Amino acid sequence: MLQPNEIVARLSPALVEQLFAFLHTKERKLYNATIETLAKQRNFRPVFIEKMPPPKRHVWMKDQMARATNASVSAHVLQIWFVGGHADLLCDFLDALGIQHDENGTIEQLPPAPDKVAVSKAVDAVLAKHDPGLVAAYLHSFQALDDAGGWTSLEEVLGEDERLKL
Repeated sequence: MLQPNEIVARLSPALVEQLFAFLHTKERKLYNATIETLAKQRNFRPVFIEKMPPPKRHVWMKDQMARATNASVSAHVLQIWFVGGHADLLCDFLDALGIQHDENGTIEQLPPAPDKVAVSKAVDAVLAKHDPGLVAAYLHSFQALDDAGGWTSLEEVLGEDERLKL
């Protein structure tokens, strides 16, 4: 299972730009807090990072978030990005599995793992409707962000389905 920092490390440049553009426009406080946290770890003043052109800043942020010491920062950022920016993907995946959720695609408690066939069908359904790179990032995040270690059936599908490689 990939850790959140490893997921960020493997995001395509286009997804990295989507992630940070979302944070910059919709979650400005989190964006600034992320810069501050990452800058302080490297003994930089946040203003130094903020003055970088956005493409260069975002590459730097991705590189910092990809470090194992920033797994929790990466987990938080990924969670906010998916819930706030891609609730439709979350809802579509959970709907395909028949799992009740709120309008943002969040659930109170993760139910027991569906069987591998059901997970594969749900994956096919979301891949038919959403960007494959985004789906792969979401499913790996779904698995990584569960405190109990996720679903074994999803882990098997992630390991076997080439469309879900990051």
